[in-house]
Amino acid sequence: MTLSEHVRILGRGQGRSRSLTLSEAQVAMHLMLSGTAAPEAVGALLMLLRMKGETAEEIAGFAQAAAQAGPKMPEVDLDWPSYAAGRTRGQPWFLLSARLVAQSGYRVLLHGWNGTDAQVRRGLAEAGIAVADTPDAAAGLLDRDGIAYVPLESLNPGLFRLLSLREVLGLRSCVNTVCRMLNPAGARASVQGVFHPSYRLLQVDAAALLGWNALSVIKGAGGEFERNPAKDIAAFGLRNGQPWEQTFPATRDETRRLANGDDLRLPDVLRGNCPTSFETDIVIGTARLALDTLGAADAAGQAQSAWTHRDTCHAA
Repeated sequence: MTLSEHVRILGRGQGRSRSLTLSEAQVAMHLMLSGTAAPEAVGALLMLLRMKGETAEEIAGFAQAAAQAGPKMPEVDLDWPSYAAGRTRGQPWFLLSARLVAQSGYRVLLHGWNGTDAQVRRGLAEAGIAVADTPDAAAGLLDRDGIAYVPLESLNPGLFRLLSLREVLGLRSCVNTVCRMLNPAGARASVQGVFHPSYRLLQVDAAALLGWNALSVIKGAGGEFERNPAKDIAAFGLRNGQPWEQTFPATRDETRRLANGDDLRLPDVLRGNCPTSFETDIVIGTARLALDTLGAADAAGQAQSAWTHRDTCHAA
């Protein structure tokens, strides 16, 4: 089967076109990643999917094939993708949250790409999170620190090329969602942020098809997995492989955008040099959601304890 056949399935016209099955989506992704598919066909398929709207079967098939095309990664407990563009968010406080989870004894793998916005990549060093370009390097960092960040361009160059087509096509494609669903190390739990709320259940349904055990998806700051303590947070996902949803109430009685604290940097908050506790609540609240996803018996208490006993020596 060539990619043109998949394009034909999607684009036959009203009453004749249909969505791809999970297995057809797997084959289509393998073809796109192989580099043998005509670029015109790749663009046509991605834009037809955008116009139609992706199904859980398509996302699951794409993600499964993309993960199979990537390298074997070391074992981790928590998968933490970061693929938001960053234009509507402030500092990447969620990086400190990921560190708290790692300091609680869990192995955390972050992976991502944030377009032309380098804020997350710059924040890694400030948060004390090292970058690995190979699976062996990631294994070493996970053994040493309990956490590592792997850039998508190193982790899966073929998928990175597909994601970068946004610059050519001028529009987001389903590859953004596929990257969030990649789970390259096959972690038992994953946390994901979205910008558009409609994607929450799509990703949950795709995860169920992939046989995942635990997942939390929220509409987070700028599309990252990061909670605003001044808002109720509706979380959707899986617990023990079953659909789950829960609303976490606001912890602060105020109205504020997360970007308001842009004059603060991650080390300021990590070291306690913060004029308000708002940013602290972002970090602790996000860590709590992640620990809840991992099945921690007292996620709130564990997040607070990790913050109280946090390691500040690596902050820039």
